[in-house]
Amino acid sequence: MPFDITTLMAEHQGRNYALHEAHVNPRFAKVLKLIGFDRCYVRASGPHLWDDHGRQYLDMLAGYGVFHAGRNHPEIRRALTEFMAADYPSLVQMEAPLLSGVLAEELKARVGYGLDTVYFTSTGAEGNETAIKFARCATGKSHILFASSAFHGLTNGALSVNGGQDFRAGFDPLLPDTGMVPFGDAAALEQALRAGNVAAFIVEPVQGKGVNIPPDGYLAEASRLCRKYGALFVADEVQCGMGRTGRFLAIHHEEGAEPDIVVLSKALSGGYVPVGAVLTRREIYDKVFSTLDRAVVHSSTFGQGSLAMVAGLASLAVLDDERLMENATRMGDILGRGLAEMAGRYEFIHDVRWRGLMLAIEFGRPKSFSLKTGWSTITRLNPDLFCQGVTIPLLEDHGILTQVAGHHLTTIKLIPPLVIDESDVGWFLEGFDAVMAQLHKFPGPLWESLFRIAKNSVSSGNGRRAAAG
Repeated sequence: MPFDITTLMAEHQGRNYALHEAHVNPRFAKVLKLIGFDRCYVRASGPHLWDDHGRQYLDMLAGYGVFHAGRNHPEIRRALTEFMAADYPSLVQMEAPLLSGVLAEELKARVGYGLDTVYFTSTGAEGNETAIKFARCATGKSHILFASSAFHGLTNGALSVNGGQDFRAGFDPLLPDTGMVPFGDAAALEQALRAGNVAAFIVEPVQGKGVNIPPDGYLAEASRLCRKYGALFVADEVQCGMGRTGRFLAIHHEEGAEPDIVVLSKALSGGYVPVGAVLTRREIYDKVFSTLDRAVVHSSTFGQGSLAMVAGLASLAVLDDERLMENATRMGDILGRGLAEMAGRYEFIHDVRWRGLMLAIEFGRPKSFSLKTGWSTITRLNPDLFCQGVTIPLLEDHGILTQVAGHHLTTIKLIPPLVIDESDVGWFLEGFDAVMAQLHKFPGPLWESLFRIAKNSVSSGNGRRAAAG
């Protein structure tokens, strides 16, 4: 009997959370139920999702920044299906694959900086692991610097250069010889570099956790300092790259910043096949792959898979053909300005920051006595919970999917597909405005729901991590 995926999905529809509780990640399934995010999505197109009850949602999360071209983009799907119909060989391994060479050429043309060799990976974390290895090998030094609040992945080496203690806890000892410097502080970076043992400084040009945008000139100065002290400057563009900020790379916004290594992934996949790329200067590559005996001293089984290369090539074509970078700038500005206007009306909104379609809404202690009481009570019960008072009604009442920007942050991050239009922006602004109006009424039904979730999270043992999502 032939395998029938359509029938299989129909037979199991609605069992998502039962299956995960039994076989995959019971704790995460419980968290999603606790905060009311236990939906079963059955269809997707562009920036929209539909659940098994036929309800439509606006996706402002984009799979953590994977779906720049939107979900199920027809051109990327067409390229993949045409390729599969060609019966073309993939992963022969003892060959030089055609399509990885073509994709490498396309990426080099867009990235620049004289980065003229490309190593392919499957994920961003794998790309950052590669950057760490390459930097140590090329410089003969061991120390890796990273920034506070950084997120570079959750594999052992990538986790060792993560600024988030919540992710690191329980996995010690991590990679030795790493050190953290304050994000945006060039003087602190220079102080650390003066030791002379630094192989590389790895940094996100716009940080994913919190959407932290560096001060003007910081990235250029960081690259200058790295050159001065013989360290490599690594730009992790896994989430902020591929046009999200309105330029192909977020670092392209800053004149004078010159990375030695750039790491890409996420949106390069088109949301279909995992793919990542590490671009380096030739001299770095030559020190790693220094002899014929070392031609495969670093490799990845699926790194140059032809299907992944097709996904990457098609994603770049869509990014260009549909002018998604220009749309990211235009929609980001409309969204950011609309939110900034609300900051003047709502006490809880302390800051709105954005670059293209990478936005943060940061909340803080209000001035009014009654609202202060609500803020203090809920943050005392659970410091991470206030943002759930925004994300939960956005989903439940307005069909908008969002997420808190990180553990212990009172910030919501918006990273929607770059294909959103003005009607989508209006949908979000209208829903967010309504939620803010509710939160600014204390006491009220929304606050009662928050207190109930806080008590349930503590009693069920999920605590802060449940609230952080």
